[in-house]
Amino acid sequence: MSVPQLGDEQRGEEILAVFDTAFGELLAADPAAFRVKFRKMAASAFAFYRGTACLFYHDLDSGTAGWGGGRGLNGPYLDERTSRVWIHGDLHAENFGTYMDSGGRLVFNVNDFDEAYVGPFTWDLMRFAASVALIGYAKALSDDQITALVTTFATAYRERIHALATGAKDDEVPPFTLHTAQGPLLHALRSARSLTRFGLLDSMTEIRDFERRFSSGGGAIELDAATRYKVLAAFDGYLETLPESSLARPDSYRVKDVVGRRGIGIGSAGLPSYNILLEGNSDALENDVVIYMKQAQTPAVSRHITDPAIRTYFRHEGHRTVISQRALQAHADPWLGWTELDGAGQLVAEVSPYAVDLAWDDIDDPEEIAAVVADLGRATAAMHAAADDTSGESLVPFSTERAIDAAIAADEEGFAPLLVDFAHAYGARARADHQIFVDLFRNGRIPGL
Repeated sequence: MSVPQLGDEQRGEEILAVFDTAFGELLAADPAAFRVKFRKMAASAFAFYRGTACLFYHDLDSGTAGWGGGRGLNGPYLDERTSRVWIHGDLHAENFGTYMDSGGRLVFNVNDFDEAYVGPFTWDLMRFAASVALIGYAKALSDDQITALVTTFATAYRERIHALATGAKDDEVPPFTLHTAQGPLLHALRSARSLTRFGLLDSMTEIRDFERRFSSGGGAIELDAATRYKVLAAFDGYLETLPESSLARPDSYRVKDVVGRRGIGIGSAGLPSYNILLEGNSDALENDVVIYMKQAQTPAVSRHITDPAIRTYFRHEGHRTVISQRALQAHADPWLGWTELDGAGQLVAEVSPYAVDLAWDDIDDPEEIAAVVADLGRATAAMHAAADDTSGESLVPFSTERAIDAAIAADEEGFAPLLVDFAHAYGARARADHQIFVDLFRNGRIPGL
C-alpha cells in the first residue's frame, strides 16, 4: 500500500468532494454500478479521464491544477459570443465514431452527446488536447511528439473553422463518409457498413410464436407490470417530440416488447435504462428497431455555467440532451427524442446497428496518429459550426464559426501554444490523479462503496 504525500492527500479529498457532488445521489442508489464504473476507470489514466468530466471542469473553473491562462469563462479567445456556443462537453479522442444519418448515409463524426451544453468553445478544445497528451504518453511518445500532435489538431481546427466562416462550398469541406474518409476513419466506416440490423436483432432478440421478442440474459431485465406501464406511458410522450418526418408510417412505432437493461457505458452508471422493440418500417421481422430510453444526466459543464437564460432554456436533462445533439450533429438520428419517467427527463434514441467507435489500440505510428488527430480537428470544427443560428434554436442566435474565427484571428500565434501548454499540464495532472484515485478506491476510501 502506497502512502500518499500531503499534496496527494489534499488532492484526494478534493477529488472525493467533486465525486460526491457529481455522483453522490446516483452512487447511493446503485453502488454496484459505480463499483463497475470505478473499476473501469482504474484501468488507465485515460479511462479515469473519460469518467471524470466533473473533475476536469472543476479544475478548469477553479484553476486547481495551476496552469497559466485559458481557464474559466474569461480565458483567451472568449467573448460574449464564443463563451456561449453549443459545445460537446466531453470531447476526448475516443468520443468519435460512425452513425447512419437521417438520409441513410454512413458518417464518421463526434458521438455521445450526453454532456452537451452551451459554454466556451475552448473548453471542448482543451479537453480534447489533454486526451491527446494522455494517449500519446500511453503510447510512449515524447513530449515533443505530443506537442506536434496537439499543434496538428489546433491547426486543422483553425483551418476548417476559417473555411466554414468564409463560406467554403460543401465539396471543399465534405463530411467524413465512405467516399471521403481515409485511414482509421475509413476503416471504422467500412466496419460499420459490414454490420446489419439483422445481426443486432439476432444478438438481442428471438422469435417466439411468430413474433420477435427480447431474449433473456445479456443484461436484459424483465419488468413488472407497473414499471412496464410507466415505460409505455413515457414512450407515448416521446412520440410527441419527434419531427413529423419521422412519423411517416405509424405502425413503425408499434411496441412489441420492453425490458430493463444494465451494463451501459462508463459515463451512465446508476442511470435507469430500458430497451423498447418496435415494428420498424415494414411487417418483416428483420426490419424491427430497438430504441433505448435512459435517464439523462446532469452535464458536468452545467455546474460551472451560471447564465440563467441557459439554465431555464431546457425543460429537463432529456430535453437538453436532444436539443444539444440536434444542434451539434447534422442530420441526427431520426429516432432521437425525449420524454419523462417518474419526473426525470429521459433521452430516447435508436440502438444503432451501424455504430463503430474509433479504436486507438492499433493506431501507433506517429504519422498515422497525426493524420487521425487532424481529421478529428476538422470534425470538431464542423460540429461547432453546425450549432448556430441555422440550427433552429434561439439560444445561440449567431454564426458560431464566424465568431470563433474572429476570436482566433485576434491572436493566431497564441492559439496552438495555449492548447499545447494545457495538454501537457493537464495530462500530467490526470496521470497523477489516476494514481490518487486508485489508492482511494483500493483502500476503501470512497464513501458509499
